[in-house]
Amino acid sequence: MVTVCVSIVFAACSNEDNPSPDNSDGKEYTGIPLIILDTDIGSSTDDLFAMRMLYRYADENQCVLLGVVVDRQGEDCAALADVMNTYFGYPDLPIGVERHGILSPKVWIDYRPLPTLTSGDKLMFKTSVSDYSSLPDGWQLYRRLLSEQPDHSVSVCSIGFMSSLAQLLTSGGDSFSPLSGVELVRQKVKHLYLMGGVFDNDEEPEYNFAQGIEFAATFFRLWPADVPVTFSPTQVGDLVEYVPEQVISDISWTDIHPIKQVYMNYNCNTGQKMWDPMAVINAVEGDGLFKFSPWGIVTFHPDATTTFAANPTGRHRYQVPGIQKWSEDMLQKIRDYTMIR
Repeated sequence: MVTVCVSIVFAACSNEDNPSPDNSDGKEYTGIPLIILDTDIGSSTDDLFAMRMLYRYADENQCVLLGVVVDRQGEDCAALADVMNTYFGYPDLPIGVERHGILSPKVWIDYRPLPTLTSGDKLMFKTSVSDYSSLPDGWQLYRRLLSEQPDHSVSVCSIGFMSSLAQLLTSGGDSFSPLSGVELVRQKVKHLYLMGGVFDNDEEPEYNFAQGIEFAATFFRLWPADVPVTFSPTQVGDLVEYVPEQVISDISWTDIHPIKQVYMNYNCNTGQKMWDPMAVINAVEGDGLFKFSPWGIVTFHPDATTTFAANPTGRHRYQVPGIQKWSEDMLQKIRDYTMIR
């Protein structure tokens, strides 16, 4: 039996040592990070913390949050993003919906009913979108947002499935840009921070990839070779656990809080770890808080496993698990961003 695999090759670079490719006018974008979040909100709770941190970073002018692509299929998942955007002060933040993604992916914690919770005779949380059917598909929102930004300026934080990114890469020119999806990414994206991959055990598939292997394979096959990717593998987030009792206690100042209500109404004691915030922290705060593999090449296999090989011409790297003190510091950072009123 012949095993077929796909891989991406990147030229060696890092945030400090080698800048992203110059844009068309020869100038490198040097502003604060411009972030598109791509999330499978509606199952694991780490997406909620990643979003909370991005709102706080945006409040502090550490980043500009351009939009939220929801890659878990269904308008009910988009409604969750709407609750979060509205509650944390970003009601006009664009949302993309996944309509052609992964059918019936595994759900760890089904908190999709959150927007319907009531306090007295009123809905507990406000929303800003009146008709979710009017929202664009996630890949379409990608095309609009990317087309509006300077060349090589956008950092994508992918903390969910690869479905929306795969559809973006296979898209053709439209009213937003004449460029194909691949060329649009090559021109506009500075760096992709991707929660995914397992690199200490070659036989273990990663959840985000395994739920939609065809989408993941398309992503690996088409992602431009000259756009850097930093993976945040499962084993990094595994070291940072924010237990339900602590979450609820940390938000003791109110009950009307979407993260607290998820923890109060649904069983979140399912081994949840803080996987997703690791990609967000890296994208906004830079490399200083992390250790990394050398630059190299990741190979994606048909069973959703990933293997890494160091290569000086590769534009692919992954975060390396930290020590106990690092884990404690990361948890405290997440707690600080959650506890704030």
